[in-house]
Amino acid sequence: MGQGTNLGFGFEIKARDEGSLARVGSISTPHGQIQTPAFIPVGTKATVKSVLPESMQDLGAQALLANAYHLYLQPGPEILDEAGGLAKFMNWPGPTITDSGGFQVLSLGVGFKKVLAMDAKTFRSDEVIAGNKERLAHVDDEGVTFKSHLDGSMHRFTPEISMQVQHQIGADIMFAFDECTTLHNTRRYQEVAMQRTYNWGLRCLDEHKRLTDLRADKPYQALFGVIQGAQYEDLRKKAATDFGAMSSSDISYDGFGIGGALDKDSLGTIVKWVNEVLPQEKPKHLLGIGAPEDLFVGVENGIDTFDCVLASRIARTSAVYTMEGRFNLSNAVYKRDFNPIDDECDCYTCTHYTRAYLHHVFRGKEIIAATLATIHNERYIVRLVDQMRQALLDGNFQDMKADYLGRYKHKSGQSND
Repeated sequence: MGQGTNLGFGFEIKARDEGSLARVGSISTPHGQIQTPAFIPVGTKATVKSVLPESMQDLGAQALLANAYHLYLQPGPEILDEAGGLAKFMNWPGPTITDSGGFQVLSLGVGFKKVLAMDAKTFRSDEVIAGNKERLAHVDDEGVTFKSHLDGSMHRFTPEISMQVQHQIGADIMFAFDECTTLHNTRRYQEVAMQRTYNWGLRCLDEHKRLTDLRADKPYQALFGVIQGAQYEDLRKKAATDFGAMSSSDISYDGFGIGGALDKDSLGTIVKWVNEVLPQEKPKHLLGIGAPEDLFVGVENGIDTFDCVLASRIARTSAVYTMEGRFNLSNAVYKRDFNPIDDECDCYTCTHYTRAYLHHVFRGKEIIAATLATIHNERYIVRLVDQMRQALLDGNFQDMKADYLGRYKHKSGQSND
């Protein structure tokens, strides 16, 4: 939105990398700034699982992302509104972000639980559904009807409802409602979904404008459009062109998210297609990407912020990151290993606990195991992107990337992520 800076939101580019699309910037929000590039940890239900907000702040998280679908179902957007908004409700002092719920509705529709297939070389269908699963969501041109995974009750999301829910939740940045497809869908269906997402994008802008004017006493919430198009260059570029130029009632998008299931082998290519077309002066967010090697690909192709549940999700299974790779603390080899997870990590866990202790609490199924491993993994990923930002400022990003990936892949292998 052109007037975003005056309303507490803005984006400033501070430095650019001569050899790529990478840049350093600063996003301003009513709850503070986000220095970019930055990794945004995910607190799906207004909590990063097993970790206090104070611990997330201490480990360097600049903002947190919550899920509009889950918060809509429980406790309900009206509760967060009455509480003073997401940040106050969860006792988080910094910026907050909500996604639109589009991905979760998709996963309900096709029956996949946590992640979508990342291989573009498999079958194609207009009616994708995972084996032995019930379709819990149905998409039409007006919106999505879905069944709650909590109690089986039926609900309806439209672009207008998504905007209403997110305005009540009160995050500093929110995303337009989109139809997220899988890589299994046919090109014909990708075209239909992309047009539907464009139409929904216009409706989101209209409703966002109406609600912003209606709730003028509330801090301004920025709205990001979502770019779809799967692995097709022409569709991705068309979506980027259309959303980049989209305006309604004299407003436009404050930034953009790159969404959809992405073929990991083509991640950099797809992101570059999009970011070469989108307005350069606005921030770009890569939705749901968080593996270390993918973060480098995103940054050098113009991504400013990332979110992903990977760091916290694998931590709960005892998998942890180190500068030399990723391993599982529950493995027997760590029973008498009295070293920290990573000698080079400055997190609370590595400062105070050993691999042997963590092995013990994981094998004993103690709750503290998830807490300590999550703190480490989130700090690791947050710090890694912070180091990328500093390397860009110092002019040695490519050297830093080569050094890191050489060490990380040498020890862990591609299969670990």
